[in-house]
Amino acid sequence: MQLFIGNKNYSSWSLRAWYLMSKFNIKFAEQQLVLDTPEFYKTLKNSFAVQKVPALIDGDLQVWDSLAICEYINDAYLSQAAWPKNIVQRATARSLSAEMHSSFMALRNEMPMNIRATRKVELSDAAKKDITRIDDIFSQQQRIYPNAWLFGEFSIADAMYVPIVLRLKTYQISLSEPAMRYCEQVLNCPILQLWITQALRETDIVESDEAGVAVS
Repeated sequence: MQLFIGNKNYSSWSLRAWYLMSKFNIKFAEQQLVLDTPEFYKTLKNSFAVQKVPALIDGDLQVWDSLAICEYINDAYLSQAAWPKNIVQRATARSLSAEMHSSFMALRNEMPMNIRATRKVELSDAAKKDITRIDDIFSQQQRIYPNAWLFGEFSIADAMYVPIVLRLKTYQISLSEPAMRYCEQVLNCPILQLWITQALRETDIVESDEAGVAVS
């Protein structure tokens, strides 16, 4: 099984698939490509109709899009362990994951993932509204599952929100105390720390993701 990803410093969607697979100890060969380069598009064009990462090859099967990859891994390798067992919790987890997948556009555009940096941005009202919603999600789940993952045990929902936690750190965004507890839970995870360590070693710069101004 082969997982194509982009720069670990910048590629938030790559992180989601990589993190879920790594967290559940799924064996895969990682092929990292540098974003926005001719080699990036050429390599993906040879295997995928859509030249985006993450992208997965498992035998004759091709899967692209981070949520689709997570769902496939859950179905094929995890016996449904990547979603909560309880039907109500599972429905909520799927709803939150879909919300992350399709929403928060202002936050994503104005606060691109940039692990190596500490930066400051002037946020629009739309981005601030997105942050308020993130705070509500994290806080609500912490009240139900204190000092734990969003649904107690790690799930696809956590994989979907991990890049948001990294964005909040980069741009020095403070949330309410319960929400910050969840952020600490995420940042203290050894698997995520491995990704962060590897991201810090990268030297490629994607100018479009260098938002705001650097903070020393």
